[in-house]
Amino acid sequence: MHDFRFRLACARSLLGCCAWVLLAALGTLGLCAPAWAAELPTIQLRSALAAPGGEGRFPTDVRPFEVKLPDRWADTRPGFDGSLWYRVAFGLPPGTAGPLGRGELLAVSIERVCTTYELHLNGQLLHRAGRMTEPLAYHCNQPQLVTLPAALLRDGVNVIDVRVAGQRVNELASESSAGGLSALLVGPQPVLAAVHARQQLGLVTLPQAMAATLVLMGGFMFVLGFVNRRDSHLAYFGALSIGWALLDVRLWLRGLPLGHTVVEFLLCSLLGFIAWAAVQFLLRYAGIRLSWVDRALPTQAAVMPATLVLAGGGQMHAMATLWYVVLTLEVAAAAWFYLHWSARSASGGRRSRGLMAVLMAVVAVAGLTRLIDPWSVERWTVTLAVSLLTPLVLVIVGMRLVQQQGRALNVAQQDKKELEDRVREATAEVESKMRQLAELRVEQVTERERKRIAADLHDDLGAKLLTIVHTSESDRISTLAREALEEMRLSVRGLTGKAVRLADALGDWRAEVVSRLAQAGIESEWEAPEDLPQRLSARAYVQTTRILREATSNIIKHSGATHCAVNARIAEGDFALVIQDNGDGIGPDVEGRLDRGHGLASMKNRAKQLQGQCLVESGPGYGTVIRLTLPLDRAAEGS
Repeated sequence: MHDFRFRLACARSLLGCCAWVLLAALGTLGLCAPAWAAELPTIQLRSALAAPGGEGRFPTDVRPFEVKLPDRWADTRPGFDGSLWYRVAFGLPPGTAGPLGRGELLAVSIERVCTTYELHLNGQLLHRAGRMTEPLAYHCNQPQLVTLPAALLRDGVNVIDVRVAGQRVNELASESSAGGLSALLVGPQPVLAAVHARQQLGLVTLPQAMAATLVLMGGFMFVLGFVNRRDSHLAYFGALSIGWALLDVRLWLRGLPLGHTVVEFLLCSLLGFIAWAAVQFLLRYAGIRLSWVDRALPTQAAVMPATLVLAGGGQMHAMATLWYVVLTLEVAAAAWFYLHWSARSASGGRRSRGLMAVLMAVVAVAGLTRLIDPWSVERWTVTLAVSLLTPLVLVIVGMRLVQQQGRALNVAQQDKKELEDRVREATAEVESKMRQLAELRVEQVTERERKRIAADLHDDLGAKLLTIVHTSESDRISTLAREALEEMRLSVRGLTGKAVRLADALGDWRAEVVSRLAQAGIESEWEAPEDLPQRLSARAYVQTTRILREATSNIIKHSGATHCAVNARIAEGDFALVIQDNGDGIGPDVEGRLDRGHGLASMKNRAKQLQGQCLVESGPGYGTVIRLTLPLDRAAEGS
């Protein structure tokens, strides 16, 4: 339990650190980004000549047409796929020594290009980002920086050709994955490297960090909810976090061995499972379980991919957009249902309604994210902030859930402690009552019941055992029956409650012990006073007999002794019985066997019940001494 609480504390600390770091990074980006374009000495290229073609250079057999950058295929050419060439030109005045002159290394920065591309400078190939044919590498979220070699630059006009390979929007689940090219920045390489580093932080590193945090947090929450079935909402929240992180898988794996359309199909299908987890999390968090919802959500998650397949590649975008609307409305309805329920329920009021209100707002903002143009350079920080808002809120919600789990654990611990205290108090009270009842000594009732049980045992069980002893043809069965008969007689004697003279008891014990040791080939020695007037209660006689029998059995079975001495005496008002053998002693392995069943522990427990003690002194190779001491004033009392 302490280890579980430690893990909760660690998880809460980790999530808290991640949230603060990400918030600080977002704040830094928000402060710095708006001034970049105005402060940096760069040339921004916002127009280009475009021509379709798949050759290794800008096509000359096709008449190019002018386009404005950024060029978003989903708007300008929704039915086009394949390769499209873009040609831009910039001039370098001869002998210029300024920041854009030939004396300083230049570079070109491309904030966004979909899906993959290659770049040529003055007819020479400089860079190719992945395959230009299916399966295409995915670079839509990867800012690009290409250094322009000084040897390829020339005074006057320089031409940059960019070949972009992409797909038509109808075959994709998201418009942001369609082909296109953003505006180009040309400037000093150190300056653009700083710009690229900031873009890489905001567009790649931060989303990757968020995704990794969601996977770690989601895995922890899923295991926590799976183990504790009463907290199943934690498992659904963990599945929600992991599923949302998987949406950014192309930040980690740009060159998947699958076609672009297939990847879009898989990611769109994943949204069905994410909505399933989100709706169930909201309902289970409210303590509500609806059987029809439990059946409908898995069915929906299975039907969604089927509808995308039936719609065909040319209608994937339309079908995906329809599903986006349906899933968003479902999650929003579940959030509203929780808020409505918690407002009317006394138990729900104790939950954090504000937390669910934030989730509801995030769902709305996540839907609006698709309306923001990701190709606009001026608005990229807004796009970034909105795209990071959902995972950031999921991390905060995870922190809140971990905190609630920790508090619930503390409350459970306190309740458990209070329950244990009450049980101890009740147990002590019951024991006190029992002692009071025992002190009342309802002798007549107990004595009559004991005599009845003893008579039944003697007349019924005793007669049957005696019949088995005399009629059985098997020596083993006859022996076992005789032993059972002796044990039954001893029990009957204890139930009758008649006290026994100590001298008579010693005579019975001597006859039995000496006989058993002799049969086992062990020499015996018995020393006891001749005439002892003291008396033993029936209970003390029975328990002492069983202790002596157990000690004798241990000597015969385990000690390997050849001699055993038994000494009985009265010392200071106590009856003392010492049994000593010259055997091998009790080793750890033997002691473990003796402690099982009716062994040494049983002997000690019987002595303790008589307010006495049974001490065992032994060592390997030194024999064993058993010292039984019983107070005669207690041993003489009736049981």
